[in-house]
Amino acid sequence: MAPLLPDGGVLPFPPTPSGSIAGRTLAESTYHPREIPARLHEDSPNIVIVLIDDAGPGLPSTFGGEVTTTTMDRICAEGVTYNRFHTTAMCSPTRASLLTGRNHHEIGNGQIAELANDWDGYAGKIPRSSATVAEVLRQYGYATSAFGKWHNTPAEETTAAGPFDNWPTGLGFEYFYGFLAGEASQYEPNLVRNTTVVPPPRTPEEGYHLSEDLADDAISWLRRHKAFNADKPFLMYWASGAVHGPHHVMKEWADKYDGKFDDGWDAYRERVFERAKGTGWIPQDSVLTERHPQMPAWDDIPEDEKPFQRRLMEVAAGYAEHVDVQVGRLADELDALGYADNTLFLYIWGDNGSSGEGQNGTISELLAQNGIPTTVRQHIDALDELGGLDVLGSPLVDNQYHAGWAWAGSTPYKGMKLMASHLGGTRNPMAVRWPAKVAADPVPRTQFLHCNDVVPTIYQVVGIEPPRTVSGETQMPLAGVGFAQTLVDRDAEGGKKTQYFEIMGSRGIYHDGWFAGAVGPRLPWIPGLPPGMATWTPDQDTWELYNLDEDWTQAHDLAEQMPEKLAQMRETFAIEAAKNAVLPIGGGLWVPVYHPELRIAPPFTEWEFSGDMIRMPEFCAPGLGNKNNTVTIDLDVPANANGVLYALGSGAGGLTCFFDNGRLCYEYNLFILQKTKIRSPAPIAAGPHTITVTTWYAAMRPAGPLTVSIAVDGVDVVSGTVPVSAPLLFTANDCLDIGVCLGSPVSMDYRDRAPFPFEGLIRKVHVAYSERTHQ
Repeated sequence: MAPLLPDGGVLPFPPTPSGSIAGRTLAESTYHPREIPARLHEDSPNIVIVLIDDAGPGLPSTFGGEVTTTTMDRICAEGVTYNRFHTTAMCSPTRASLLTGRNHHEIGNGQIAELANDWDGYAGKIPRSSATVAEVLRQYGYATSAFGKWHNTPAEETTAAGPFDNWPTGLGFEYFYGFLAGEASQYEPNLVRNTTVVPPPRTPEEGYHLSEDLADDAISWLRRHKAFNADKPFLMYWASGAVHGPHHVMKEWADKYDGKFDDGWDAYRERVFERAKGTGWIPQDSVLTERHPQMPAWDDIPEDEKPFQRRLMEVAAGYAEHVDVQVGRLADELDALGYADNTLFLYIWGDNGSSGEGQNGTISELLAQNGIPTTVRQHIDALDELGGLDVLGSPLVDNQYHAGWAWAGSTPYKGMKLMASHLGGTRNPMAVRWPAKVAADPVPRTQFLHCNDVVPTIYQVVGIEPPRTVSGETQMPLAGVGFAQTLVDRDAEGGKKTQYFEIMGSRGIYHDGWFAGAVGPRLPWIPGLPPGMATWTPDQDTWELYNLDEDWTQAHDLAEQMPEKLAQMRETFAIEAAKNAVLPIGGGLWVPVYHPELRIAPPFTEWEFSGDMIRMPEFCAPGLGNKNNTVTIDLDVPANANGVLYALGSGAGGLTCFFDNGRLCYEYNLFILQKTKIRSPAPIAAGPHTITVTTWYAAMRPAGPLTVSIAVDGVDVVSGTVPVSAPLLFTANDCLDIGVCLGSPVSMDYRDRAPFPFEGLIRKVHVAYSERTHQ
């Protein structure tokens, strides 16, 4: 839309030479300040990108859902909407594509960063040949900032020691506040400001919530920008942790939805579908797709379990409304500072569809990733011990709803998160407001767009030529196609005619109104691995074919009627897959399914820590809960000692060793459902000691039992057996701490005393893996 700015093919711009001429003396010199050429148009807009996490199109009231979204209402009423905007079906891939304008595999983000492998499409690192929009705009003179969930840094690079090249501040964002992992407790997150690990500013008891904190910090940044950089336009990327699990929100927000979902997910879908048609969000001839035969109906849920399932959805709804309110606070601040009129504000509801990773409904959502089978009754019983249904949404649990609610949240489509084959996993609403240039229009625009189209659109709006070289690195071409003209002309060309999709073997191809896809080897809501997974090949998959111009929701599979068209579409997918480093198909499954031993882990077998080492992300920490290991602690113990010696994980899953009134304690918290507690029979005498905690598999198998033995000065004091262990990890974002338990307290025995620092002196802690398998 803006005239093309000059000389932008090579970044950074060359330095402007001095306009002065130096003579031998000042008197003989000519002083003339250098004239730096204008790099931007005078009316270059500010840009705000808001990205909500794990949120499907069937949730917002704006589009027919039953979650109140007044901010989305406002942005839509003041701008334009797109009802065929698409994401990748998974978080890291969408974010990488959104920020660079490229396809996710061609920049190594075929799956989440923690599951990286050696194939180029799955390497887990954004290459320098794909500069982010932040880096490009920064070179032109924009101030840049990012807030919230990042999830595009290799997991092994997320410690306080760096390297920081792949942190937000290394990829063009001058300021960052948020978390690097894929999820975080909304009450007790592990946070980073720029490249420094920082604690949350308040405790849950003091009213802390991450979504509010992210809005607070973004508002503070806007105010500082107004004070210090008022002559600069800015780019702000605000990516919430909501509505990703764990579903955390204060009780009063969940209570707003008391009783609203009592009739279950099937009835919810029917209501939302009719309203979506009534508002014109989807065409009148749309068809509500049927429930998958392996998805339980609401009537299949036992009556005594339904209160649990209802409350999980009430909490999720309150969580979603709460984050929309925080987005509203950002919009209000833009108004108050006078920025709103010339700010291009993009509000994207979801980096993929709603998530079914809660499977059958859970109070500890990492159970699914660890493949530990449980029953709903186990969750309910454990919840009763903590205080009942009212505890859902609190810091005491990491709840996530039944996949049936995720299916409902993706109304009217079949799919959900992790399904690249169906629109419920990839089609997310987007609203765009820019009062200075874009007239409000209540009728949705229907151009087929993808998240990689956002960056070229920003370049069109600003007048930037996509750079050929950035910091000496030749840039790969943009995959996205700008849609700037559609902002002012609803009938203008925009987006692209061809776009592939692939996540974990689930895949699809869009071309000129048609879509073909294959579900792939697994369904995201089914626990465990399906039969035959070990020998799966994409050649076994059944493909479906849809004419999206006539069949909005993928309700009518034409594969059998039109085999030649299907073959043509499959060939198009094969070409796109080869061009974009998608091969091998299903490459994202290599680590989690076929080679879990290759999961990101530190390369060491031995560590020595000081007594005050804190906030070591679990992916980078020793595997104290799933490796044979010995922890040796040299310390001075005071009389009647209290405090944590070490803690790994969180209250939703972890292990910890601590003193309680002189007694030495060990707890293995298996995702709340099973807590193994080992306690010395007598207090440990005051004085210098060496404490040794030895852990080994009683039987070498995934999730197998562990034997834990504790000795003081070489004398065995107490031992016990952990019946079931966590084979992968306890948390996505919590850490190992020495001498204290920051973040979420692992044990309820010291939660009211957290962070429960050790009262004595820890000189050093030595950790070593061993080959021991039996006592």
